[in-house]
Amino acid sequence: MMEIQETIVNKVAQSGIITVDLAKYAPAGDILVYDVKENLFHGLILKEKDFRAFIQAHDWEQYEGKHIGIVCSADAIVPTWAYMLLATKLTPYARSVHFADQQEILQILFTAALDRIDYSTFQDQRVVVKGCGDIYVPESAFVKFTVELSKVAKSVMYGEPCSTVPVFKRKS
Repeated sequence: MMEIQETIVNKVAQSGIITVDLAKYAPAGDILVYDVKENLFHGLILKEKDFRAFIQAHDWEQYEGKHIGIVCSADAIVPTWAYMLLATKLTPYARSVHFADQQEILQILFTAALDRIDYSTFQDQRVVVKGCGDIYVPESAFVKFTVELSKVAKSVMYGEPCSTVPVFKRKS
């Protein structure tokens, strides 16, 4: 008996669809949040003398290479100069410093990474934006990427090349 060998054709690979995984734009480095509430007297007010003593004694090197957010989670009035003072101490060590919580920092960093993309490389292309992965990608990144893609791409889909949800198709 003769064996018949069939050639398996990868139609997805031949389709010319470009798959983009936004996880590759995830920020490098840890994201930490410094909460000023730890410096409040009775959780209510910031004493300048005590705060300045803390600023001088604190180990700022622990923030080396990290993205730092500054917040105050307590219902207190914190003078703007306190945030500015923290920023000046963090800047020599941190990869970036923001007045934001962890989620906001993630969005800021993804936006910055997506702003550096040359979207003309997607001109008239069919693009699938990968949906699931091991790295969390905020919805804001999907929205930003889609806005930019829809200006140049022929079509935008979400999911995997073998199972997509149509998002955008340019009218001919």
